[in-house]
Amino acid sequence: MNRKIIDAADSAKAVIFDFDGTLVDSMWMWKQIDIEYLGRFGIVLDDSGAKRLQKDIEGMSFTETAVYFKDTFYIPDDIDVIKNDWTDMSVEKYRHEVGLKPYVREFLDFLKEKGKRIGIATSNGRDMVDACMNNLGISSYFDRVAISCEVSRGKPYPDIYLLVAGEFETAPSDCLVFEDVPAGITAGKRAGMTVCGVEDDFSVPMRDEKIALSDFYIRDYGEILRQAGRL
Repeated sequence: MNRKIIDAADSAKAVIFDFDGTLVDSMWMWKQIDIEYLGRFGIVLDDSGAKRLQKDIEGMSFTETAVYFKDTFYIPDDIDVIKNDWTDMSVEKYRHEVGLKPYVREFLDFLKEKGKRIGIATSNGRDMVDACMNNLGISSYFDRVAISCEVSRGKPYPDIYLLVAGEFETAPSDCLVFEDVPAGITAGKRAGMTVCGVEDDFSVPMRDEKIALSDFYIRDYGEILRQAGRL
């Protein structure tokens, strides 16, 4: 399945990445944040419940997720307060505990050398993404960072990917997407783009589904670099 991923990377005019679980190793922390946040309201969420919750909100924008929490768990706070609390809980982790996934920087260098437009299309909030990218020193690689709150519908709808492609003035068929969860993969495919699924520890149980939905699938970006003779 991965034999021609380098051909897809070579032929694409734009490459668009999801953020959490795709570029950075951050999915591990959100389960704990959910548990701690709901605990403030006396809601006990065990490990299995946290996993189910993460599946339910997969692909939702930051605002959509806050609405889901408010409606599902009867959170009394306003949506903006919920989002601000999550930002406060997570931003220090993004600054100090979240790292790049293997070979990400080398792959970004490769794409820059090829003259590709590079974007991010994430369901996360702006403050967390900016804090993480600034800490890791990768902001300069990206021509556009879009968050799902900028569009009317989050993933699995294609809106955010179409937004980035439109701003790049690039046809969807000339875009290559990298995603780590089924909702994101579906969003890219619905946008009419080529999609490569990316392995992540959080979504290992979904591996078969991800492979079935994707055009390509990689364990890490080193697979593409090796095909290109860069490793």
